[in-house]
Amino acid sequence: MNITTTSLEGVLVIEPQVFDDKRGFFMETFHHKRYREHGINRTFVQDNLSYSAQDTLRGLHFQVRHPQAKLIQVVTGAIFDVAVDIRSGSPSFGQWVGIRLSENNRRQVYIPEGFAHGFCVLSESAHCLYKCSDFYAPDDEGGILWSDPAIGIDWPIEEPIVSDKDGNYPLLGDLSPQQLPRH
Repeated sequence: MNITTTSLEGVLVIEPQVFDDKRGFFMETFHHKRYREHGINRTFVQDNLSYSAQDTLRGLHFQVRHPQAKLIQVVTGAIFDVAVDIRSGSPSFGQWVGIRLSENNRRQVYIPEGFAHGFCVLSESAHCLYKCSDFYAPDDEGGILWSDPAIGIDWPIEEPIVSDKDGNYPLLGDLSPQQLPRH
């Protein structure tokens, strides 16, 4: 497995070993011991699968009292996956990194606690599978407006399809430290 660091400390791009032959391919999508050897030492407690149509943009999401590390991959289609550092006092607070994940490149991205997460769909549709280190708590969710100009994410789609909730999140600068995840 090949692991690449990004410009944000802790956010990693993972290229699992893939065994291809005329029948198709095989890959381990997670192996606790092997991932731990590479610094990803989280117990994942929940797996999520999302299906989204082209130009859908989901995010930017986080949980406040129950922050989640996430291991994300695309099963079908292609997405542009984004992590935003929202750790108070971090030298990279408010900075973002974007990674293209697809069924073809078979990459994964690891996002530790303390980051907001979102993605947009680049293909006709996409199935995204992600592991979380804490359970989803509906009363604990938070979010940042996907188009926050202070963050300046360069989304690769022109007119995203966004939920009402995602379209009404506050700007990062309008959140108090109590509204951000603890780390």
